[in-house]
Amino acid sequence: MNAPLSLDTPGKFTALVLAGRRGGEDALARAAGVSHKCLIPVAGVTMLVRVLTALAGCRAVGLIGVSIDDPEAAKAAIAAMPEDAAARVRVFASAETPSLSVAAAIDELDQPPPLLVTTADHPLLTPELVDLFTAEAALSGVDLVVGMAPATSVLAAYPNARRTWLRFREERYTGCNLFAFLTPESRQVLDFWRRIESERKRPLRIVRAFGLVSLAAYLGGRLTLAGALRRASHRLGVEVRAVILQQPDAAVDVDKEEDLALVEQILVDRQVKQERT
Repeated sequence: MNAPLSLDTPGKFTALVLAGRRGGEDALARAAGVSHKCLIPVAGVTMLVRVLTALAGCRAVGLIGVSIDDPEAAKAAIAAMPEDAAARVRVFASAETPSLSVAAAIDELDQPPPLLVTTADHPLLTPELVDLFTAEAALSGVDLVVGMAPATSVLAAYPNARRTWLRFREERYTGCNLFAFLTPESRQVLDFWRRIESERKRPLRIVRAFGLVSLAAYLGGRLTLAGALRRASHRLGVEVRAVILQQPDAAVDVDKEEDLALVEQILVDRQVKQERT
């Protein structure tokens, strides 16, 4: 595992993990007998701790924040982490929606950009994956970077994986729950995010939010990912770019029972392989 940077290293990313519940009780959490989905154990370790451990092992990450509606629940899980890693984590009460939670956490953390945002239901996250994303984001020269994975890579590894796909002219892509806010101006994207976050599983409605011309181009199969991001940049008033992650694990989060079963099997297989070497 890579040694983390000290917290005062210039240019480090502050990381924020979104761990709050989306409106009421989560069915997966209820089935597992825990209060939050992020507290479900996967291969013996809660998803939240897996994500935090991955971030703590990154060269590019310093301070780590957790946004959750029940801070005490997160603190209890974090107490199981090694002391040096746990000392880098700050826990904040989340707001009503993810976008509002990011805005609130930015104020609470009071750290200058860059800010890395991810989610607590991403247990396949690794330090190597995060370091790759942040390195490419830092070199992009734009305001906001989003992680995307192509369908060809994801489905080659996990042919039964069910993701929300955005279909562009050259390829289908899915989000990786990795966002890099690189400039102070990138924060204005949160206003737009707040307007569309309830549509996150409806690609056509997301595209339509960028205008009818974009929707027509998307429906006609003419819109490329790069073209979509240029349109988004114009609409948002900040420059947005994607980092394309070919690693299939980058696209696998836990929303459904089959997702949970998939990541459990992946992590168990990974653990068995490590024990044999």
